Amino acid sequence: MSALSCELVWATTWLSDANDLIAPLLGLPPLPVVEWPDDDPAEFPGVHWKTPFLVAYAAGHPFAWVDDELGSADRAWVSARHGGDALLHRVDPRVGLTLDDYATLAEWRTRLAD
Repeated sequence: MSALSCELVWATTWLSDANDLIAPLLGLPPLPVVEWPDDDPAEFPGVHWKTPFLVAYAAGHPFAWVDDELGSADRAWVSARHGGDALLHRVDPRVGLTLDDYATLAEWRTRLAD
């Protein structure tokens, strides 16, 4: 976590349960949680329902989103509507995060710092 020099946030439908059930398994401290609205989100064809909310949460600040359901429509939507740098990185759900994924995140973070 500190190796990436950034703030980690849970953006999961597990909400705060992620801090109780997942964080200890990963050796993470409790993290902030993106709260999803109770209303049904507006649908944008091909765009993951979380995408507009994460762009709003980032509020123009750089953000990296790691998920197993990201696609090209999400990248295009973020590129058109987010005023800051963003990395949308898809992981293989059968494998989870790998050292290569961490390297991708670290390289992106390093480019931001330059």
